[in-house]
Amino acid sequence: MPADTPTSNPSAAPAPGSAVATLAGGCFWCLEAVFDDLQGVIDVESGYCGGQMANPTYAAVCDGNTGHAEAVRLHFDPAQVSFRELLQVFFAIHDPTTLNRQGNDVGTQYRSAIYCHDTAQREAAEAMVAELERERVFPRPIVTEVVDAAPWHPAEAYHQNYFRDHPGQGYCMAVVAPKLAKFRKLYATRLKSDG
Repeated sequence: MPADTPTSNPSAAPAPGSAVATLAGGCFWCLEAVFDDLQGVIDVESGYCGGQMANPTYAAVCDGNTGHAEAVRLHFDPAQVSFRELLQVFFAIHDPTTLNRQGNDVGTQYRSAIYCHDTAQREAAEAMVAELERERVFPRPIVTEVVDAAPWHPAEAYHQNYFRDHPGQGYCMAVVAPKLAKFRKLYATRLKSDG
């Protein structure tokens, strides 16, 4: 497994005793809003993962030619929330059966992916996918990539905390808010007290 690639954002340095997870499942605004509300998640950063361009920008990633996925990097407290629990939320809030697509968001940048930081994360992710397939939780096969963690590139500052800062924006109202509402209903007992 590759070593975790340092981020250029010093605020993204993990707290002592915390762990890191990197997930992609459509627009990063949606994932960030949900995981920011989950107990045990210390910090959520939107960014780009899994591509070839050295310093990707939102415009370049949206063109679909850099190979990056919109993703979130989570720092979490394993004593409060396990990696498996993060994956349960992840699979509950997006459609892992649509290749390179979430709703009207289409392109490789919207793919479903779990970027594993160590062997334990890979084993947990592969076990979760196998379990969901075995139990036929979804009507179609899961296409979520389970791959090694790739270099992390924080998104531009205006993407961070986007839903919190722009709840009235059209996409936020139409797409992010319903996903957040679904999450809050399913995980009402796991919300942060200020969520």
